[in-house]
Amino acid sequence: MFKRTLFETLVARLDEPRGFMQVLIGPRQVGKTTLIRQALAAGARASHYASADAAGGSGAIWIEQQWEVARQCVRAGGSAVLVLDEIQKLPDWSEAVKRLWDEDTMEERDVRVVLLGSSQLLVQKGLTESLAGRFEMLRVTHWSYPEMRDAFGFTLEQYIYFGGYPGAAGLIADEPRWRQYIRDAIVEATLSQDILMLNTILKPALLRNLFLCGMSHSGQILSFQKMTGQLQDAGNTTTLAHYLKLLEMAGLVRGLPKYSGSTLRQRASSPKLLALNTALVTAMTDASFSDWRGRPERWGRLVETAVGNHLHTATLDGLCTLSYWNDRQYEIDYALARGEKLTAFEVKSGRSPLSLPGIELFSRNHAVTRKILVGGGGVGLADFLASPATDWL
Repeated sequence: MFKRTLFETLVARLDEPRGFMQVLIGPRQVGKTTLIRQALAAGARASHYASADAAGGSGAIWIEQQWEVARQCVRAGGSAVLVLDEIQKLPDWSEAVKRLWDEDTMEERDVRVVLLGSSQLLVQKGLTESLAGRFEMLRVTHWSYPEMRDAFGFTLEQYIYFGGYPGAAGLIADEPRWRQYIRDAIVEATLSQDILMLNTILKPALLRNLFLCGMSHSGQILSFQKMTGQLQDAGNTTTLAHYLKLLEMAGLVRGLPKYSGSTLRQRASSPKLLALNTALVTAMTDASFSDWRGRPERWGRLVETAVGNHLHTATLDGLCTLSYWNDRQYEIDYALARGEKLTAFEVKSGRSPLSLPGIELFSRNHAVTRKILVGGGGVGLADFLASPATDWL
């Protein structure tokens, strides 16, 4: 079975002396459960896996029951790993986990804990409120082009269209079935279970329409005022910005700010919408792979989205920022920054022009350290997607 790079990291951390809980967090259907099962199978110590999907509304009582199973394993064999999946679905889960973890620490009981969650916003809220100093975060991302290529034989063009969901890879020969899987198992499950069920959403129809707006306008700059004109039951711009943030935390779509060098000015800018997996864009239409490939302008937007997805992975640890920039008719597609490093990116799916005035003007106004053309005679798209995003800083 194919193992992601994160597998080695997880196995190594579980083999270390007990020090921190490990928290695996990421979008739906990216293989978090498979990853932990692989890691447990590779280890020699006893383990207990439990999913909160089966807990009902018991919350703390259910967590205590699962914890006791792991403690029994410790009494029998010295140490054990406890895995609690979909932990964010339980009320007051973080307080129960904190109490039980601290009890084991005080009594020097070697229960090593792994928490898994699909809703980044809910899990992080619990971690920061109750478990500060007791955990390490492992972010499980959508699958990259090299991973989909090596695990499922995807070509570059297949990856651009079908995206990075491993569970859907076996369905691509039947495109209507593949689209339905993405819509039901990922989009609908994320909206209804990870966002609407776990957050106070006063306008659920607006949230859904905002998601669809992000899919149809991925790679485009769209002001919140313009969004309110396109969406039915549109609220004020503050509501839209909040809903867009929830969609980002769920791994669906984010709004990139305009680069200005000033955080306050970035927050006030119109967002550039970015679907966080190209499969989300293509599955929400009825157009086939050949239809998309046969329309250069449409395919170009999809390529730009794939590049943005790749650069987005560099921002997940909070050390890098991703934005866009424009000035009248001049623009650059992406700006990736970390500390004093700033890289400007232009994406071309066809032949590149002789000059790139947007990058040149941006470089005159800001301290750009690298200028990268992706495609169009610059860095090949396959080479770009095969390299870690931070390598381009």
